[in-house]
Amino acid sequence: MTPDLLTQSYDYHLPENLIASHPIHPRDHARLLVYDRKSDTVAHTTFQYLLDFLPPDCDIFLNDTRVIKARLFGTKVSGGKVELLLNKPLGTNSYQVMIRGRVKVGTLLHFDQNLTATVTALHDDGSRTVVFQQQEKPILFETLVQILDEIGHIPLPPYIHRADNQEDERDYQTLFAREAGAVAAPTASLHFTPELFEALKQRHQTHTLTLHVGAGTFKPVESKQILDHPMHSEYFHIPAASARFLDTPKPILAIGTTVTRTVEYYARTGKTNGECDLFLNPSNPPVRVTHLLTNFHLPKSTLIMLTSAFIGREKALELYREAIGKGYRFFSYGDAMLIV
Repeated sequence: MTPDLLTQSYDYHLPENLIASHPIHPRDHARLLVYDRKSDTVAHTTFQYLLDFLPPDCDIFLNDTRVIKARLFGTKVSGGKVELLLNKPLGTNSYQVMIRGRVKVGTLLHFDQNLTATVTALHDDGSRTVVFQQQEKPILFETLVQILDEIGHIPLPPYIHRADNQEDERDYQTLFAREAGAVAAPTASLHFTPELFEALKQRHQTHTLTLHVGAGTFKPVESKQILDHPMHSEYFHIPAASARFLDTPKPILAIGTTVTRTVEYYARTGKTNGECDLFLNPSNPPVRVTHLLTNFHLPKSTLIMLTSAFIGREKALELYREAIGKGYRFFSYGDAMLIV
């Protein structure tokens, strides 16, 4: 079997001190590795000079999802403490969540502001289904988001070993976050300052879409072969104007893996909303996205496999080793890579 299909082939060693636990300020002072596929050359710069490396004729696609305060701390009726991470709505008043603490069907969880959650199902993947109520009355998602804004916590990724703080409410949100629903940020977008983003819009047409990033983005690939991995799904919506542009052959830069998956899902299905479960890897390369801006991702993750779909697994690992050698900062609050 080709190494490209083996999970172990996407492993690499990352010194723990290169995992970024806080962002750089200003945002655009993060480092940027630029890989030019045509010349097979690498440049090292900082994000503030991004525009100097963008192809002049490409349009830009952004994910306008907004991270919600999806982490809740509460108690069971017995008094035992629980931690709940909201993942996504499943339908009328039902939600997929992860719960730290032993629960069973029928367990009632109590949170501040008279918010409760009743466990209605347990699933083999470790997730649970709950129904939220406030003062024993069902609540809409929009109302739940408002409550979470008051009592919830920013759901920092599992590899950031610290509690969230007030700075994270700003730092773990993009400048153009609008549609509430993500439990993880589209991190390639976190590097923009207002000034840089305005300069980008002066030179390039920008388009938005929405993909509510779920906790599944952090789920490691545990199967021996990558194609046996059960890919997670996330809700997406592509506005009509954005879809019309995608129907043209013009080149685009996807700001992040979430944009890439959404655009590529549309290119394959023609759907403008629903659940995206596309798994991009060297055996399933992009057909519409021409350029990619992304962060550096976890070993053996679907996201390093997505990066490999653009430039090949060996080149991706070679660039990762170079970034490590030069002390780049990795993962959500880390540095970025541009593939042109």
